[in-house]
Amino acid sequence: MNATPVGALLLCRADPAAVRNPAAHLLRERTLLATAGEGWSVLVPEGRPWLDGGELVDAVLGGWAAALSISVGRPVLALWWDGDGAGLTLASGFRRPVGYVWLTNGTPVGEDEAMRTFGARLELDPVLDLQALESLTAPDPESDARARLGGLTAVLTRTGLALPTGLAPGASSDDLRSAARTAAAEEIDSTGRRDAATPAHPRPSWFRAAATAQMAAGVALMVLGMRRRSGGWVTAGAVLVAHGSAPLVWERLRP
Repeated sequence: MNATPVGALLLCRADPAAVRNPAAHLLRERTLLATAGEGWSVLVPEGRPWLDGGELVDAVLGGWAAALSISVGRPVLALWWDGDGAGLTLASGFRRPVGYVWLTNGTPVGEDEAMRTFGARLELDPVLDLQALESLTAPDPESDARARLGGLTAVLTRTGLALPTGLAPGASSDDLRSAARTAAAEEIDSTGRRDAATPAHPRPSWFRAAATAQMAAGVALMVLGMRRRSGGWVTAGAVLVAHGSAPLVWERLRP
Protein backbone atom coordinates (compact mmCIF):
# COMPACT_ATOMS: atom_id res chain seq x y z
CA MET A 1 0.00 0.00 0.00
CA ASN A 2 3.02 2.38 0.20
CA ALA A 3 2.61 3.24 -3.48
CA THR A 4 -1.16 3.51 -3.29
CA PRO A 5 -2.28 6.81 -4.87
CA VAL A 6 -4.97 9.06 -3.50
CA GLY A 7 -8.44 8.10 -4.67
CA ALA A 8 -12.10 7.98 -3.73
CA LEU A 9 -15.51 6.58 -4.58
CA LEU A 10 -19.00 7.68 -3.53
CA LEU A 11 -21.52 4.83 -3.30
CA CYS A 12 -25.14 5.96 -3.17
CA ARG A 13 -28.00 3.70 -2.03
CA ALA A 14 -30.13 4.99 -4.89
CA ASP A 15 -30.47 4.65 -8.64
CA PRO A 16 -28.43 7.01 -10.86
CA ALA A 17 -31.55 8.93 -11.88
CA ALA A 18 -32.05 10.05 -8.27
CA VAL A 19 -28.40 11.00 -7.82
CA ARG A 20 -27.62 12.83 -11.07
CA ASN A 21 -29.02 16.31 -10.44
CA PRO A 22 -28.08 16.65 -6.75
CA ALA A 23 -24.53 15.55 -7.58
CA ALA A 24 -24.22 18.13 -10.35
CA HIS A 25 -25.49 20.93 -8.09
CA LEU A 26 -23.51 20.00 -4.99
CA LEU A 27 -20.13 18.60 -5.99
CA ARG A 28 -19.14 21.20 -8.60
CA GLU A 29 -16.67 18.58 -9.80
CA ARG A 30 -16.29 16.65 -13.04
CA THR A 31 -17.77 13.34 -11.98
CA LEU A 32 -18.66 10.05 -13.64
CA LEU A 33 -21.89 8.34 -12.60
CA ALA A 34 -22.64 4.65 -13.16
CA THR A 35 -24.98 1.94 -11.96
CA ALA A 36 -23.41 -0.20 -9.24
CA GLY A 37 -25.89 -3.02 -8.83
CA GLU A 38 -29.53 -3.15 -7.82
CA GLY A 39 -30.47 0.03 -6.01
CA TRP A 40 -26.90 1.36 -5.97
CA SER A 41 -24.97 3.92 -7.99
CA VAL A 42 -21.32 4.99 -7.88
CA LEU A 43 -19.80 8.41 -8.39
CA VAL A 44 -16.17 8.72 -9.48
CA PRO A 45 -14.96 12.29 -8.84
CA GLU A 46 -12.04 13.80 -10.69
CA GLY A 47 -10.45 14.66 -7.34
CA ARG A 48 -9.18 18.19 -7.91
CA PRO A 49 -9.62 19.30 -4.25
CA TRP A 50 -7.06 16.75 -3.04
CA LEU A 51 -4.97 16.32 -6.19
CA ASP A 52 -4.49 20.03 -6.89
CA GLY A 53 -5.94 21.89 -3.93
CA GLY A 54 -4.02 20.27 -1.11
CA GLU A 55 -7.14 19.28 0.84
CA LEU A 56 -7.47 16.01 2.72
CA VAL A 57 -9.43 13.46 0.73
CA ASP A 58 -11.34 12.14 3.74
CA ALA A 59 -12.52 15.62 4.75
CA VAL A 60 -13.71 16.47 1.24
CA LEU A 61 -15.47 13.13 0.78
CA GLY A 62 -17.19 13.43 4.15
CA GLY A 63 -18.70 16.78 3.21
CA TRP A 64 -19.80 15.55 -0.20
CA ALA A 65 -21.37 12.40 1.26
CA ALA A 66 -23.33 14.37 3.85
CA ALA A 67 -24.63 16.88 1.32
CA LEU A 68 -25.63 14.18 -1.16
CA SER A 69 -27.35 12.05 1.45
CA ILE A 70 -29.48 14.96 2.62
CA SER A 71 -30.38 15.91 -0.94
CA VAL A 72 -31.15 12.39 -2.17
CA GLY A 73 -32.69 11.18 1.07
CA ARG A 74 -30.71 7.95 0.98
CA PRO A 75 -27.44 6.72 2.59
CA VAL A 76 -24.20 7.66 0.85
CA LEU A 77 -20.96 5.81 1.54
CA ALA A 78 -17.65 7.54 0.87
CA LEU A 79 -14.59 5.32 0.42
CA TRP A 80 -11.16 6.97 0.31
CA TRP A 81 -7.50 6.00 0.37
CA ASP A 82 -4.13 7.71 0.35
CA GLY A 83 -0.52 7.00 1.27
CA ASP A 84 -1.34 6.84 4.99
CA GLY A 85 -4.25 4.41 4.86
CA ALA A 86 -7.88 4.12 3.89
CA GLY A 87 -11.29 4.64 5.38
CA LEU A 88 -15.02 5.13 5.04
CA THR A 89 -17.66 7.66 5.94
CA LEU A 90 -21.34 6.73 5.90
CA ALA A 91 -23.75 9.65 5.73
CA SER A 92 -27.44 9.04 6.47
CA GLY A 93 -29.40 12.24 6.14
CA PHE A 94 -29.28 14.43 9.24
CA ARG A 95 -27.76 11.74 11.42
CA ARG A 96 -24.18 12.06 12.59
CA PRO A 97 -21.89 10.43 9.98
CA VAL A 98 -20.20 7.11 10.81
CA GLY A 99 -16.52 6.74 10.01
CA TYR A 100 -13.76 4.15 10.25
CA VAL A 101 -10.06 4.20 9.31
CA TRP A 102 -7.31 1.67 8.67
CA LEU A 103 -3.62 2.47 8.54
CA THR A 104 -1.62 1.52 5.46
CA ASN A 105 -0.73 -1.90 6.87
CA GLY A 106 -4.39 -2.60 7.71
CA THR A 107 -4.23 -1.74 11.40
CA PRO A 108 -7.74 -0.74 12.55
CA VAL A 109 -8.08 2.78 13.96
CA GLY A 110 -11.64 3.20 15.17
CA GLU A 111 -14.33 2.04 17.55
CA ASP A 112 -16.09 -1.29 17.11
CA GLU A 113 -19.38 0.46 17.79
CA ALA A 114 -18.90 2.42 14.57
CA MET A 115 -19.12 -0.76 12.50
CA ARG A 116 -22.22 -1.91 14.34
CA THR A 117 -23.87 1.43 13.64
CA PHE A 118 -22.72 1.20 10.03
CA GLY A 119 -24.42 -2.18 9.63
CA ALA A 120 -27.62 -1.05 11.30
CA ARG A 121 -28.00 2.04 9.12
CA LEU A 122 -27.56 0.01 5.95
CA GLU A 123 -29.96 -2.63 7.33
CA LEU A 124 -27.40 -5.43 7.06
CA ASP A 125 -27.98 -8.85 8.58
CA PRO A 126 -27.35 -8.41 12.34
CA VAL A 127 -25.68 -11.81 12.58
CA LEU A 128 -23.88 -12.88 9.42
CA ASP A 129 -23.06 -9.43 8.04
CA LEU A 130 -22.13 -8.02 11.43
CA GLN A 131 -19.66 -10.85 11.99
CA ALA A 132 -18.02 -10.07 8.64
CA LEU A 133 -17.86 -6.37 9.51
CA GLU A 134 -16.39 -7.02 12.95
CA SER A 135 -13.64 -9.11 11.36
CA LEU A 136 -12.52 -5.94 9.58
CA THR A 137 -11.89 -4.31 12.96
CA ALA A 138 -9.67 -7.14 14.25
CA PRO A 139 -5.87 -7.32 13.75
CA ASP A 140 -4.93 -9.20 10.57
CA PRO A 141 -1.31 -9.11 9.35
CA GLU A 142 -2.42 -10.50 5.98
CA SER A 143 -4.78 -7.59 5.17
CA ASP A 144 -3.60 -4.10 4.31
CA ALA A 145 -5.86 -1.04 4.07
CA ARG A 146 -6.81 -1.78 0.47
CA ALA A 147 -7.82 -5.34 1.38
CA ARG A 148 -9.94 -4.01 4.25
CA LEU A 149 -11.97 -1.84 1.87
CA GLY A 150 -12.26 -4.80 -0.48
CA GLY A 151 -13.69 -6.85 2.36
CA LEU A 152 -16.16 -4.10 3.14
CA THR A 153 -17.48 -3.92 -0.42
CA ALA A 154 -17.70 -7.73 -0.46
CA VAL A 155 -20.10 -7.57 2.50
CA LEU A 156 -22.20 -4.96 0.70
CA THR A 157 -22.68 -7.24 -2.30
CA ARG A 158 -25.34 -8.96 -0.18
CA THR A 159 -27.36 -5.73 -0.39
CA GLY A 160 -27.13 -5.68 -4.20
CA LEU A 161 -23.92 -3.67 -4.62
CA ALA A 162 -21.99 -4.68 -7.73
CA LEU A 163 -19.16 -2.30 -8.58
CA PRO A 164 -18.24 -2.13 -12.27
CA THR A 165 -15.02 -3.93 -13.22
CA GLY A 166 -11.98 -1.86 -12.35
CA LEU A 167 -13.65 0.33 -9.75
CA ALA A 168 -11.63 -1.12 -6.91
CA PRO A 169 -10.41 0.68 -3.78
CA GLY A 170 -6.73 1.51 -4.05
CA ALA A 171 -6.67 2.42 -7.73
CA SER A 172 -5.59 5.85 -8.97
CA SER A 173 -8.13 8.50 -9.95
CA ASP A 174 -7.15 8.11 -13.61
CA ASP A 175 -7.61 4.33 -13.50
CA LEU A 176 -10.96 4.69 -11.75
CA ARG A 177 -12.26 7.14 -14.34
CA SER A 178 -11.01 4.95 -17.18
CA ALA A 179 -12.81 1.94 -15.69
CA ALA A 180 -15.98 4.00 -15.20
CA ARG A 181 -15.97 5.07 -18.86
CA THR A 182 -15.53 1.44 -19.88
CA ALA A 183 -18.63 0.69 -17.80
CA ALA A 184 -20.57 3.27 -19.86
CA ALA A 185 -20.68 5.81 -17.04
CA GLU A 186 -22.12 9.21 -17.85
CA GLU A 187 -20.26 12.43 -17.10
CA ILE A 188 -22.55 14.69 -15.14
CA ASP A 189 -22.52 18.47 -15.45
CA SER A 190 -20.02 19.97 -13.04
CA THR A 191 -21.24 23.56 -13.36
CA GLY A 192 -24.21 23.14 -11.04
CA ARG A 193 -26.43 25.15 -13.38
CA ARG A 194 -30.14 24.79 -12.70
CA ASP A 195 -33.11 24.59 -15.02
CA ALA A 196 -34.30 28.15 -15.58
CA ALA A 197 -37.87 27.13 -16.53
CA THR A 198 -40.54 29.10 -14.71
CA PRO A 199 -42.92 26.99 -12.61
CA ALA A 200 -46.56 27.37 -13.51
CA HIS A 201 -47.87 26.94 -9.96
CA PRO A 202 -46.75 27.86 -6.44
CA ARG A 203 -44.50 25.40 -4.65
CA PRO A 204 -46.34 23.10 -2.23
CA SER A 205 -45.69 23.50 1.49
CA TRP A 206 -43.67 20.29 1.71
CA PHE A 207 -41.30 21.64 -0.94
CA ARG A 208 -40.69 24.81 1.08
CA ALA A 209 -40.17 22.73 4.22
CA ALA A 210 -37.60 20.58 2.42
CA ALA A 211 -35.80 23.69 1.16
CA THR A 212 -35.67 25.11 4.69
CA ALA A 213 -34.30 21.82 6.04
CA GLN A 214 -31.67 21.81 3.32
CA MET A 215 -30.57 25.32 4.29
CA ALA A 216 -30.33 24.31 7.95
CA ALA A 217 -28.21 21.31 7.04
CA GLY A 218 -25.98 23.53 4.93
CA VAL A 219 -25.38 25.93 7.80
CA ALA A 220 -24.52 23.00 10.08
CA LEU A 221 -22.03 21.65 7.54
CA MET A 222 -20.43 25.07 7.13
CA VAL A 223 -19.98 25.44 10.90
CA LEU A 224 -18.50 21.94 11.14
CA GLY A 225 -16.20 22.67 8.20
CA MET A 226 -14.91 25.88 9.79
CA ARG A 227 -14.26 24.07 13.06
CA ARG A 228 -12.33 21.36 11.25
CA ARG A 229 -10.75 23.82 8.81
CA SER A 230 -12.07 21.74 5.96
CA GLY A 231 -12.77 23.55 2.71
CA GLY A 232 -14.70 20.53 1.42
CA TRP A 233 -17.26 20.63 4.22
CA VAL A 234 -17.59 24.43 4.02
CA THR A 235 -18.13 24.30 0.26
CA ALA A 236 -20.70 21.51 0.54
CA GLY A 237 -22.55 23.46 3.22
CA ALA A 238 -22.53 26.68 1.20
CA VAL A 239 -23.91 24.92 -1.85
CA LEU A 240 -26.65 23.30 0.24
CA VAL A 241 -27.63 26.72 1.59
CA ALA A 242 -27.71 28.19 -1.91
CA HIS A 243 -29.58 25.19 -3.30
CA GLY A 244 -32.18 25.32 -0.53
CA SER A 245 -32.65 29.08 -0.58
CA ALA A 246 -33.29 29.35 -4.33
CA PRO A 247 -36.94 28.11 -4.26
CA LEU A 248 -37.70 30.28 -1.23
CA VAL A 249 -36.33 33.37 -2.95
CA TRP A 250 -38.33 32.46 -6.05
CA GLU A 251 -41.54 32.29 -4.02
CA ARG A 252 -40.85 35.83 -2.80
CA LEU A 253 -40.14 37.22 -6.25
CA ARG A 254 -42.65 35.25 -8.31
CA PRO A 255 -45.50 37.44 -9.68
